[in-house]
Amino acid sequence: MSDSPFSLDALRGFPRPVYAVAAGQLVNLFGSGLVYPFATLHFHLAVGIPLAVVGVGLLANNVATAAGTVVGGYLADRRGRKPVMVASMALSSVTLAAYTLVRSGSGFVAVAAAAGLTLGLYTPASHATVADLTDGSDRDRAFALLKVGNNAGFGAGFVVGGVLYEVAELSVFVLDGLTCAVVAGILWYGLPRLHAGDADAALRDAVGDWGRALTERRLLLLALLNVGFAVMYAQMQTTVPVVADEVLGLTSSELGTLYVLNPLVIVLFQLPLVAAVADWRRTRGLVVSASLWAASMLAVAAVGSVSPTLGVALVGAFLVLRTLGEILHAPLVTSLASSLGRVEDRGSQLSLIEVAKRLGFGLGSVVGGAFFDAGLASLLWPTLAGVSGLLAVGVLLLERRVSPGENGAAASS
Repeated sequence: MSDSPFSLDALRGFPRPVYAVAAGQLVNLFGSGLVYPFATLHFHLAVGIPLAVVGVGLLANNVATAAGTVVGGYLADRRGRKPVMVASMALSSVTLAAYTLVRSGSGFVAVAAAAGLTLGLYTPASHATVADLTDGSDRDRAFALLKVGNNAGFGAGFVVGGVLYEVAELSVFVLDGLTCAVVAGILWYGLPRLHAGDADAALRDAVGDWGRALTERRLLLLALLNVGFAVMYAQMQTTVPVVADEVLGLTSSELGTLYVLNPLVIVLFQLPLVAAVADWRRTRGLVVSASLWAASMLAVAAVGSVSPTLGVALVGAFLVLRTLGEILHAPLVTSLASSLGRVEDRGSQLSLIEVAKRLGFGLGSVVGGAFFDAGLASLLWPTLAGVSGLLAVGVLLLERRVSPGENGAAASS
């Protein structure tokens, strides 16, 4: 492999199923990009649902995703990775398209919960597939590859969605569902049956799997920290689009174009940055991530006190800084979780991390919406910056409980 972290060799050398999963992620996230960040604006401004109620719907979505993740982790271990992934995408093609029918707050909450449940099945199975096929620094690279696929699709979706939303608002939700159907086909034909599992396993076995995950205190601490990181993630969808619309007056196409900074930075820097920290303890990368999240929140805090042009630049700075934080957080936290506990329980372990993430997304949406509806938006950003500092401290405490080998450090670290 080339010594340069920017070499395309970082994309090579994986088993074919890893590339199949990455291709599916690219298509699926293209669909997600079509509606994100326009969903909050649509249901709040066009349909007329209060922002706090939108936050409740997003909370319901993330709680349901967490529930789906629990079931998906169990099924991935007991029934196999491939059937869970295909079923999740097939069902999600229906639930995501159902957003076109939403006319009220209660309808939004119901559809959001259904969509979260079906999508939640997917993540632990896909992550377990990649973890099964890789190890060591290759595993970090593989999860980084998934992020590249995710965000190449996500960025294209932002641009296309911004144009489509101005022409035909509901078309973006229909196409989001359609992409899931396409992914189901890609995985059905391109993914071999991996880890067939135990078809005779009973529900009590799932309880046992989760029981072992819940008794791994280090995994629980990592999950708790992941809740905090996800609270930061949620602001990009819930509150920052409102700042861009109400404070800066950006149109949906302008906002979509600006949001391309997120996937563009990931596509350009995901693999090089992960390669650059390959010899680090994973926790050290997570500390840097928390610091970047803090800086991004402070950038948004200054938007209302500067000129509109500088305000747009600060939203751009938020997107770049939080994306660099995401680049480090996403693969490192998943790889670290994969190294804790038993290989046989990996689906349940990873589903616990995903459940924490989804709960954090929901909590972040509700808290952000509540701050805005209460007229306290200016206090949200320094509060979140402070939470980011606490996350860094928590990660350093976790580091003391994890061996260098589990933490991904080279022998010389």
